[in-house]
Amino acid sequence: MISLAPLSRDAFETVSHIALRKDQLKFAGTVAEAFAEPAERFDLHQILNGKSPIGIFKIDRFYARDYSFAQVGDVGLRALILDERVQGKGYGSLAMKALGTYLSSHYPSSKTVWLTVNLTNPIARRTYISAGFEDTGTQWPHGNAGPQNILRLRLNQA
Repeated sequence: MISLAPLSRDAFETVSHIALRKDQLKFAGTVAEAFAEPAERFDLHQILNGKSPIGIFKIDRFYARDYSFAQVGDVGLRALILDERVQGKGYGSLAMKALGTYLSSHYPSSKTVWLTVNLTNPIARRTYISAGFEDTGTQWPHGNAGPQNILRLRLNQA
């Protein structure tokens, strides 16, 4: 069973085994790089298969500071890292389908989660779209690995 959970900053050893393929590093980086991000801005979360961590992602609580298309209070999904040994098994899709409900409960004041996905990463884009993200039809030209599609997911608020 795939689930999402907060990831404590002192739990690096429990997720340090998670790694992308080398050709994917340009899109999301490493687990160590995610842990090096400032805690004042980025929350870490894990993707679990049963009780075993198989992935992590960052939520940027101040996404609108760097991305003019986002509104203050919106959050950003950053650096989704799904371990290369479990890719292609549907776990990423299941995790992203659970994301809206999960983020709505953890970020109740946020109305939207945004992400940018590189134009050369169509598999990731399809995963996000199938999980309910909508392509805004616009691009962010300043991605680290080149231009990116801008996607958003409206969060259900109680």
